[in-house]
Amino acid sequence: MESNQSSPSPLSETHFVASLDETPLQATDSVAEDSKPSNLYIDAWRDARRRPLFWISGVFIVLVIVVSVFPGLFTQIDPRLCDLGLSNNGASAAHILGTTKQGCDVYARIIFGTSTSLTVGIVATVINTSIGVIFGALGGFFGRWVDAILSRIGDIFFAIPYFLAAVVIMSVFVQYRNVFVIALAIGAFSWPGTARILRGQVLSVKNADYVTSATALGVGRLTILWRHVLPNSIAPVIVVTTIGLAGAIVAEATLSFLGVGLPPSVMSWGNDISTAQRDLRNNPMTLVWPSIALTSTVLAFVVMGEVIRDALDPKARARR
Repeated sequence: MESNQSSPSPLSETHFVASLDETPLQATDSVAEDSKPSNLYIDAWRDARRRPLFWISGVFIVLVIVVSVFPGLFTQIDPRLCDLGLSNNGASAAHILGTTKQGCDVYARIIFGTSTSLTVGIVATVINTSIGVIFGALGGFFGRWVDAILSRIGDIFFAIPYFLAAVVIMSVFVQYRNVFVIALAIGAFSWPGTARILRGQVLSVKNADYVTSATALGVGRLTILWRHVLPNSIAPVIVVTTIGLAGAIVAEATLSFLGVGLPPSVMSWGNDISTAQRDLRNNPMTLVWPSIALTSTVLAFVVMGEVIRDALDPKARARR
C-alpha cells in the first residue's frame, strides 16, 4: 500500500536568519568619515613623536647643526689664538674646558671643529646614498642584464673595505687633503650596502598591484620607478642613511687620528684627539672633551636611526 506522506523537499526546509540588529553587517566595512588620512610615514611620525629618545636625540642633533652653522653664537674666543703661557691650564672662567699644550682654548676648538666633522659626515652620506639609490633602484627595477652589471659592480666595491680605500686615497692625494676629498674617499666606497638594501625592497615592491595598474595604464617605466616604487621602498634607506652619517663622522675622526685625514691646520675633533694623545698623562682632559663631543654626536645619530627604524616597522609598532 502506497504511503500518502511524501518526504519534505529540500527547498521547503526552513532556515533561521538572525535579525539585522544582532548581526550589524553594515558596520563591517564602515569607515569613519572623520578619520585622519594615514600612510607609512604618517604612522611612523605618530609613533616616533611619542618616544622620549626621539626628542632627546633630535634636540641634540639640531643643537649640533646650529653649532656647526653659527659657532660664533657659542664662543667669542678665536680657536687659532694660542698662548704658550697658558699651556695645559685647567678649567677657568676664561677657558671653561682648559687649554691645550699650545695654549689654545679647548672649548673654542670643539665648537669650531663641529662644522668640519659634521660637513664631512653629511657630504659623505650624500655621496653614499646617491650612488646606492641609483644602483639599487635601477638594478632591482629593470632586472636582467642591468641588474647583473650593477650587482657585479656593487660586489667589487663591497669586497673593498671602504676605510682601507679611504686611507689609500688620502695617502695618494696628500697634497689635496680637505673636507670634500675625505668625504669623497669615504662615501665613494661605502655605498654597496645601501644599494643592496634598496634593491631588495624594489624587488618586493615592483610586483605590487598598483605598479601593475600603472603599467596597464601606459605609464612610463622610469615614471613608475620614481613615483610609485621608490617612495614605497625608501624607508630602510632612511634608517641606513641616518646611521651611516654617524659612521662617516667616526671615519673622518679615525683617519685624522691616524694622520692620513685632514691636515693639522684644519680644526676637527679627530685632529684634536690626535694632538691630545701626546699629552694624555699630563693633561688628559684635552683628549676627553673632544672625545665626548664625538661620542655624543655619533650616539645621537645612531639612536635617531634606531627610533626611525622601529617607527617605520609596523611589526615593531604592534609589539609596543
